[in-house]
Amino acid sequence: MYAGRYPAERYLYILHRISGLGLILYLPIHVWVTGRRVAGPEVWDQTMAVLKHPVLVVGEFLVLAAFIFHAFNGIRLVLAHLGYTIGRPGHPVYPYPVALHRQRPLTVVLMMLVAVFLAVGAWEFMIR
Repeated sequence: MYAGRYPAERYLYILHRISGLGLILYLPIHVWVTGRRVAGPEVWDQTMAVLKHPVLVVGEFLVLAAFIFHAFNGIRLVLAHLGYTIGRPGHPVYPYPVALHRQRPLTVVLMMLVAVFLAVGAWEFMIR
């Protein structure tokens, strides 16, 4: 799997950090919007009307995309850190096998699942 100058896992690592930061920045906004429900039905309806603006709908989809990517990439990282993707030791024949090559199938499968979930999410956003 060719990903340019660096291995794909490095790009996934950077995107994992960016998506995590985006989700942390979204959390206070989410708490504030959800807290508007306590103010009554009129205030809630006004808030929901503002959130139907196309720019905010795109932002909401980006939050969904960040969540889906962050969750599945987190599963990949946990499995890698627990050693499930390292494989069994073999004979030390040069050139030595790199652990990243053993992780590639899991990376490809999980990123395909991310694509499927994003497609379903995009469909849900389009039919609203």
